[in-house]
Amino acid sequence: MTRQGTISPHDNQDDAPAAQHRRQPFSFSRVLKTLGPGLITGASDDDPSGIGTYSQAGAQLGYGIGWTMLLTFPLMSAIQEISARVGRVTGHGIAGNVCRHYPGWLLAVVVTLLSIANTINIAADLSAMADAAKLLIGGPAILYVVLFGVTSVAAQIFMNYRRYVAILKWLTLSLFAYVAALAFAKVSWTEALAGVLLPRISWSADCFTTIVAILGTTISPYLFFWQASQEAEEQRVDVTKHPLIERHYGARREFSRIRADTIAGMAFSNLIALSIIVTAAASLHAAGKTDIQTSAQAADALRPIAGPFAEVIFALGIVGTGLLAIPVLAGATAYAVGEGRRWRVGLTRRPKEAIAFYSVLALSGGIGIALNFTPIDPIAALYWSAVVNGVLAVPVIVLLMFMARRRDVMDRFVVSGWLYWLGWLSTGAMALSVIAMGGGFLL
Repeated sequence: MTRQGTISPHDNQDDAPAAQHRRQPFSFSRVLKTLGPGLITGASDDDPSGIGTYSQAGAQLGYGIGWTMLLTFPLMSAIQEISARVGRVTGHGIAGNVCRHYPGWLLAVVVTLLSIANTINIAADLSAMADAAKLLIGGPAILYVVLFGVTSVAAQIFMNYRRYVAILKWLTLSLFAYVAALAFAKVSWTEALAGVLLPRISWSADCFTTIVAILGTTISPYLFFWQASQEAEEQRVDVTKHPLIERHYGARREFSRIRADTIAGMAFSNLIALSIIVTAAASLHAAGKTDIQTSAQAADALRPIAGPFAEVIFALGIVGTGLLAIPVLAGATAYAVGEGRRWRVGLTRRPKEAIAFYSVLALSGGIGIALNFTPIDPIAALYWSAVVNGVLAVPVIVLLMFMARRRDVMDRFVVSGWLYWLGWLSTGAMALSVIAMGGGFLL
C-alpha cells in the first residue's frame, strides 16, 4: 500500500487512455467546467456575513491582520479535501456516514446545532443583501429579503441540477468585485505585503476576537457537510462514477481532481478575503472608521473615502455572494438532516422524489426569511451563530478525522501522510480559537 490514500498501482490503470487525448487549447469555460464542489464551497465561504467579518478586521486592525489568510489557507484546504474524499470514497456525505457508524445521539446533536447555525446565517446574509440592494437602488429592504430568499430556495428546488451548478459557478465571478474594489483604494502595497508575510499580533481583546472570528468564518462546519455531500451527489449524476469503495479504478485521478478543485476553491476564497481586508484597511482604517459591523456598512462607508464606484462594486459583490452562499447553507442543512434520517436526498432528484429533503431545504430558507420580520437582530444573532459554528467545528473535525482513518468507512483509502497531520493541525487551531473565545467571555 502507498501513503496518502493507500492506493495500489492497479487503481490507476484507467487513467492511461485519458493521458493519450490530444492537448486542447486553453479555455476559461473548460477550466471552469473541471472545477466543481471545491470551487463553489470556497466561494460560498465569502458570504455577506464573512465579508462583514473581513471588513471589520481590516477596518479595526489595518494591514497587520492580513497574515491570517496565509494561516487559514492550508488548514481549510486540508479539512475540505478530507471532507471531499469521504464523500467520494463512500458515496455518502458526513451525516450519512455518521448515522451508519456512530451513535444516534451524536448525529442528533451535530445536525441540530448545524441547522440552527446555518439558518441564522441565512437570515443574516439575507439582511446584508437587502441592505446592499437598498444602497444600490433604494426601496424597502424587507422586500429584497423575501425576493432573494424565495429566489434562492426556488432555484434549488425547481431548476435542473447541472444548469443550477453552472449558475453557481458563474456566480463565483461576482467575488472579483472585491479585487476590482482595490483599484479605488489607495493601498500601501509595501504595508499590505508586510501584513501578509510578517505576522503581527497586538495583545488586545479586539485582536484575539478578530482572529477567532476569521477562523470561525473560514473553517465552518457547513462547508464540510456541503462539499462531502456534493461529491456524493456528483456520483448520482454521472452514471460512470461509483463510490471508490465499490470500484477502485481511477482513485488516483479522482483524488488529484479533488485536490486541484479544493486548492483552487480555497485559494480563490482567501484571495478575495485578503482583498476585502486590504480594501478596508486602505480606506476605512486609514480614515479612522473602525466601527464597522456589517458588510453593508462597509459598502456605505466606502463612498466618501474611495468614491461611489467602490461602494457600488462592494454592494454588488454582497448581493452576488449572497445568492451563492444561501443555497449552500440551506443545502448543507438539508443534506445533513436527510442523510442522517436516510431519506432520499439530492438536488438531482425531482421534488416529488425527495419531498422530505426539499422540505427541510425550504424550511431552512423560510425560517431565515422569517427571522428578518422579528425583533431579533439577524446581525446580532450572527455573532451567536459564529460562536455555535466555532464550537461545533471542533467536534465535527475530530469526528471527520477519526472517520477518515476507519477502514470500515474508507476501506483502503484511509487518509494518511501529511494531509492527515495537517487535518489535526486544523483541529488544534480551531480548538485554540474556541478556548480563546471562552477566555474572552470570562474576562
